[in-house]
Amino acid sequence: MSTESTTGPVTATYRVKGMTCGHCEGAVTEEISAVEGVASVRAVATTGLVTVVSAAPLADEAVRAAVDEAGYEFAGPAS
Repeated sequence: MSTESTTGPVTATYRVKGMTCGHCEGAVTEEISAVEGVASVRAVATTGLVTVVSAAPLADEAVRAAVDEAGYEFAGPAS
């Protein structure tokens, strides 16, 4: 029997500044979706929160780079 644990999907929520509309949500979703291992992204402009489901925990820098590419400001993980 293997001692390795199998992990399921990981859900993380991040704060993103500058999103104001559906277009903003789409731009952020598109860029974060391109990060390796990401299964789904839900961006909500009214709260500034982006929920990401991925196969493994993502490096904050990978998410920051994707948010920067979309033209918004990554404000870190939501607490």
